[in-house]
Parts: sequence; structure tokens; C-alpha cells
Amino acid sequence: MAPTPDPHELRDALQTVHPWLIDASQATPPRPAIAHAVRLSVTYLSHLAPGHAVEVRVPPFAATQCIAGPRHTRGTPPNVVETDPATWLRLVTGLDTITDNPAVTSSGTRAGEVADWLPLVRL
Repeated sequence: MAPTPDPHELRDALQTVHPWLIDASQATPPRPAIAHAVRLSVTYLSHLAPGHAVEVRVPPFAATQCIAGPRHTRGTPPNVVETDPATWLRLVTGLDTITDNPAVTSSGTRAGEVADWLPLVRL
């Protein structure tokens, strides 16, 4: 298993994109900054909630399996949470919630458990 991401590095990456997250009229951060924040946060989630029961997808930057439970190995996973990078980062920072969020698609009986781990960092 990879080492746990540094929470300070995660906070710094999120603070870089935070103005854009709270005000969409702000200039969009550079793609590498968004990618870095998404990848770090997805990795951090997988370390906080290790397992293979739910797949979290944030295309085009990251995907991970998390939450304790049976490992999924072939085809489409039964429990999936997927959203765009901006929405994911808003969830991670507590600016939004998964509940009734039209930008978040989820399937499977365990997908809702991801909400129990969010937000990861409040800014």
C-alpha cells in the first residue's frame, strides 16, 4: 500500500483551487492544479476508508476503490460514485454534500457510504 498522503499537502492543493470552488466566476485553475487536488483527495479517501466495496470515479483524473467489503474484480462494479472534478472537490471541502446532488451519480446499496467520509478537509 502506498504511504498515506500528507494532510498538509492535501490542504495546500485544495487551497490552490478553493477560490474557484466557492465562486465559479473566478478563473479556472490550471489543469495540473485541479488534477493534483483530485488525485490527492481520492488517494486520501482510500487511505481513510480502505477496502474495495465502492468505486469512486472523478474522470478524467482519478478513480479508487474504498470502503471495507468484498473486492470487485471484473466488469462494472456494483457500487459506484462518480462526479466531475469541481463537484468532487466541493464535496471534499464540505462546500457541498452528496445527498440529492444532481452532479453526483451513484449506484449500488453501498455507494452512499462514501458520504460518511466526507468532507475530508474543511477550508
